[in-house]
Amino acid sequence: MRHERHYTIEQASAVRGWVAERVRRIRDAQARLRAQGASAAAAIAALDPLSGGSYPGREVARPLVVLNRAFGELEAVDVVVRDVDRGLIDFPAIRAHEEVYLCWLLDEEAEIAFWHEPDAGFPGRRPL
Repeated sequence: MRHERHYTIEQASAVRGWVAERVRRIRDAQARLRAQGASAAAAIAALDPLSGGSYPGREVARPLVVLNRAFGELEAVDVVVRDVDRGLIDFPAIRAHEEVYLCWLLDEEAEIAFWHEPDAGFPGRRPL
């Protein structure tokens, strides 16, 4: 098994709003960094964990903290963000005693209606 936590369809459906909020925070933080262009890229490149790093400035640090926190919160509950821009989210689940993913597109699907095997990815989605 790849994940410690597995969701039923009811459990995954119940946390969709919470997951969506974190993905939207990630999108917003990425947009703020992209808007800064080369200056943000240079500040991020200057961060060196081996030497204690440097402070990239408030305009870069804030979105980086938001990204780190939101991704960390999702990772802590074993929710997998496959594609932030598309809003492609996977919830680990068990089907016929095998680990699978409940697959959800945040902006396109009102409900979780698909699943796929771990190595099948989005093209291997099947209706629930």
